[in-house]
Amino acid sequence: MAGLQAIATARRLGAVVSAYDVRQAVKEQVESLGAKFVALDVQAGASEDQGGYAKAMDEQFYRRQRELLTEVLREQDVVITTAAVPGKKAPVLITAEMTSAMAPGSVIVDIAAERGGNCELTRAGETIVHRGVTILGPLNLPSMAPYHASQMYASNVTAFLKLMLRDGALSLNLDDEIIRETLVTHGNQIAHPRVRELLEVNS
Repeated sequence: MAGLQAIATARRLGAVVSAYDVRQAVKEQVESLGAKFVALDVQAGASEDQGGYAKAMDEQFYRRQRELLTEVLREQDVVITTAAVPGKKAPVLITAEMTSAMAPGSVIVDIAAERGGNCELTRAGETIVHRGVTILGPLNLPSMAPYHASQMYASNVTAFLKLMLRDGALSLNLDDEIIRETLVTHGNQIAHPRVRELLEVNS
């Protein structure tokens, strides 16, 4: 969602925008916002989980991806990275070598800085310059727009609670995708598969 919002905002400002995602399903969303979808010759395979989030790939995939992205980055003035895998360190998509290949004056905004960053050179909470390329590693982005962040959070929490209430009582419909994918524990058991995996809990 952060990537799509970045595309929409950049387009409103008059930018020519290109976007890349390992999930081919995102192509239609990118193009609907007026951006060009960058297609790389890499086998993404099962790159999306049941919740629609990107899954972590193996190092061979990331190596090939970085090779192809190097040529794409040479043509960009501003690069915004948003790749994050829930519960894991953010994948490194832009190496120091790739950053060096970018034109002086280019900017990288690494939204994944809080989870280690998508750029190898990112320093969380800092802005640095590497061979003329400025790299921003912002933290706690919601705090930069507190009023609207609070509005959005309150609206989402209200909608979520309404989903779980029936006639004033708690009612968990486990067939509902939203409830099922956000349910961490139930009946004295860890119910969420991803949490069970991270905690190495056996079935």
